[in-house]
Amino acid sequence: MNITRSQFLFFYLVMTAALASGLAIFSSASTIALTLRSAAAGIFVPLILALATAFVLDPVVSRLEKYHIPRSRSTLAIFFLILTLLWFSGSWLVTYTQQMWISLVQDFPRYSSGLIKYVKEAQISWQEQFPFLIQYDLTEKVPTPKSALKLGSLLILVPIFAFFFIRDGANIRRNLIALAPNRYFEMAHDLSYLISRQTSRFVRGRIIEASIIGMCITAGLSLTDIRYAPLLGLFAGITNLVPYVGPLVGMIPGLTIALIDLGFGPQFWWIVILYVLISQVILDNFILIPILISRYANLHPLLVIVAIIMGGKIYGVLGMIIGVPILSACKIAFIQIRHYRRAFSLPDTGTQLPR
Repeated sequence: MNITRSQFLFFYLVMTAALASGLAIFSSASTIALTLRSAAAGIFVPLILALATAFVLDPVVSRLEKYHIPRSRSTLAIFFLILTLLWFSGSWLVTYTQQMWISLVQDFPRYSSGLIKYVKEAQISWQEQFPFLIQYDLTEKVPTPKSALKLGSLLILVPIFAFFFIRDGANIRRNLIALAPNRYFEMAHDLSYLISRQTSRFVRGRIIEASIIGMCITAGLSLTDIRYAPLLGLFAGITNLVPYVGPLVGMIPGLTIALIDLGFGPQFWWIVILYVLISQVILDNFILIPILISRYANLHPLLVIVAIIMGGKIYGVLGMIIGVPILSACKIAFIQIRHYRRAFSLPDTGTQLPR
């Protein structure tokens, strides 16, 4: 079959147009996907913080509802009370914290260089005893602080999202359940209730636990001559939200500052005892976790570690914090779905019954 020049030219133009259209569509799809991903990344953190705020404040609003106060007014009253407290304490608190933070930023190079010096001395000692460690240089991996959140947008978005989550949370959950087919409506209703209840209790427990740990560290450090005790306690409380890894990270700044400023004296060893024995072993592991956390998480430690690692890979520190409650919710869903499949299994409608 002979192909004329006009047919070849037409085929060439069609293939070129098809290729150009495909590249344009792929480029547009990639641009849209990147735009959606960027938008979702910017809204994800406020949504998570708003959900945590809603979980904490929802019991208070529900208690006010029992006194025949509408939910919208109860929510507004709680937010007004919080804003009032922040307004009266804000001027002193902001000034005090700002001065302490500026001083810490100025002292950071000194603490960083001091930490590197101690790490180098320890590294030389280890390498003399274990020659195979010569190829590893720990001083290259000393972390530096990074700003991760835009505080201005969070201060605006988190209260807005939290207000609607508290006021309309039941309606949102009811509308989502209504989307389930009739066959799975009861299962969807029970799953929503169980996951919401366990997640809210777990989040409240973790926040209360972190607050108590932070106050304990702050009070214990205030008994010594160490500087920046409130900031160190706040950092220890926040990092305590990450299981296993968080407490270890939370004690590094306090021990570093104590080592540089106080040296290996009685106060330094008291701070070590405060971080390790008092706050973590006695207060957290023996008192807070059994009362606030264990009955709501009910996960094997190996699964918790996997959730922390996967969450950290996906969304950094925030992913490490929310990985455990997400895994706990998945466990509830798996158990309940298996229970419903066994208890309410329906006959196969594709098989014809004998007459």
